[in-house]
Amino acid sequence: MTLEPLATAASDVLDVTTLNRAVAGLLGRGFPLVRVRGEIGNLTRAASGHWYFTLKDDAAQVRCVMFRGRNALVGFAPREGDEVEVRAQVGLYEARGEFQLTVEALQRAGQGRLFEEFLRLKARLAAEGLFDIALKRPLPALPRSVGIVTSLQAAALRDVVTTLQRRAPYARLIVYPVPVQGAGAGARIAAMLAAAAARSEAEVLLLVRGGGSLEDLWAFNDEAVARAIRACALPVVVGVGHESDFTIADLAADLRAATPTAAAELVAPEAGALSAVVQERLQRLRRGTDRRLQAAQQHMDYALRVLTSPRAPLRGLEARLSQLSLRLAAAARQRVARGHAVLGARLPGLARGRPSVRPAMQALAQCEARLQRQPRGRLDRAQAQLQRLQQALHHLDPLAVLGRGYALVTGPDGRTVTDASAVNAGDALDVQLARGRLRARAERSEPAPAASPVRRRVER
Repeated sequence: MTLEPLATAASDVLDVTTLNRAVAGLLGRGFPLVRVRGEIGNLTRAASGHWYFTLKDDAAQVRCVMFRGRNALVGFAPREGDEVEVRAQVGLYEARGEFQLTVEALQRAGQGRLFEEFLRLKARLAAEGLFDIALKRPLPALPRSVGIVTSLQAAALRDVVTTLQRRAPYARLIVYPVPVQGAGAGARIAAMLAAAAARSEAEVLLLVRGGGSLEDLWAFNDEAVARAIRACALPVVVGVGHESDFTIADLAADLRAATPTAAAELVAPEAGALSAVVQERLQRLRRGTDRRLQAAQQHMDYALRVLTSPRAPLRGLEARLSQLSLRLAAAARQRVARGHAVLGARLPGLARGRPSVRPAMQALAQCEARLQRQPRGRLDRAQAQLQRLQQALHHLDPLAVLGRGYALVTGPDGRTVTDASAVNAGDALDVQLARGRLRARAERSEPAPAASPVRRRVER
C-alpha cells in the first residue's frame, strides 16, 4: 500500500482537522470491508439508537460503532462477553483522532457456517412438506395433563411450572427430563418425544428451553427432533429461547411460542377466565330459564281460567234456547188466535149454509192440537240436545277428571308429563289436583314397559 505524502516541504504545516481527515480518507480508500472476530466489551446503547462497543482479543482491542439503521437488522441482542464476527469499514473518528470500525453487520462467532447449515436443512424439510400447515394438530381446549420435555436444571422448567400452576391448577404436570444442549442432545430429545407419546400420560407436550447462542440451541435444529415432533402422537408446542430465536423445531411444531412462558400460556386457558365464562353462561341460562318459566306460567294461568269455567259456552246456548222457546210459544199463540178469529167470522155463514159443521170443527180441533204440540216438541228436542252437550262437556272437563282422584303433572319445562322417561331424579314437578296444587320433586324415574301405564313416584 502506498500513502501519498501529506507535505512536500518542511514549511507546509497541517492543522489537526486536515490531518485527521486525510488519514480517514487514506484508511477508507486503502481498506475494503473487513471481517473481524472478537469479544464485545464496553457495550453502550445510546438514546439515539446507535451501539458503541469495543472488539477485543487477548492482545488488542478496537473501538466500534454500529448505527441504528444497521443494528436493527441484527437477529439477537448482543451482550458484553459475546464472541462475535463483524463486517466493518476501517476508518478514523476525526473529532477525536481515534481509529475505529464502522460495523455494517454483526453475528455470533461461527454463526455463518451454522446458519448456512440451518438454511439447507430448512429448505430440504420444507420441500418434503414437513412444515405444511395441514399437518398441524389442534391443541386440546382444556388439557387435564401437560407433559414438559426439558432439562431438570433449565430455568425454562421453573418458568413453565410456575406459569401453569398459576394459570391452570386443574392440569396435571408431567416432566420428561432430557438434556437440551451438547453433543447428542438432539437424538435424546427425539427419543424422549417418542417415549412420552408411547406412555400416553399427557394430552399435549411442551418442548422448551431458555435462550442462548446459536450453538447452545443447535440441538433444536437437529433433523431427528423435527421428524420426532411430526411423528409424535400428541400435539407439540415448542418454546425455545427468546422471541428472536427461531429453530427447525419451531417450524415442525404444531404451535410455536416465542418463549417457554408463552408456551405455557398458550397450552392451557386461565382458570379465572374459564370461571368467568362459566358464570356468564350460567347467568344467561338462568335468565333464559326464568323467561321460559314465566311464559309457561302465563300460558298455564290462561288455560286454568278457561278450564275453571267450562259451562260458560252452555250458558249462552241456554239463553238462546230460552229466547227461541219464548218466540215459538208466542208465534203459536198468535196462530191459534188468528184461527179463532177466522172461525168466529165464518161460523154464522156455515150455520146458515150447511146443516152440520161438526167435521170442520173436528178438523179445526185437530189443527189446534197440532199447533200446540209443535212448539212443545221442538222445545223438548232442544232440551235433549242441550243435555247431551252438557254431558259431553262434563266428560271433557279436566276438573271432573281430577275430581275422580287423578292429577295433572307438569315438569320443569312447563310441559305435561306423560312419560316417566322424560323426568330425571331430582326434577321439580307441579301437581294440579281437583282442589289446589302441590309442589313435588321426583325421587326416581321408573319408565314403563311397552303398552304399560307410566307410574311415577313423587314425594313432596
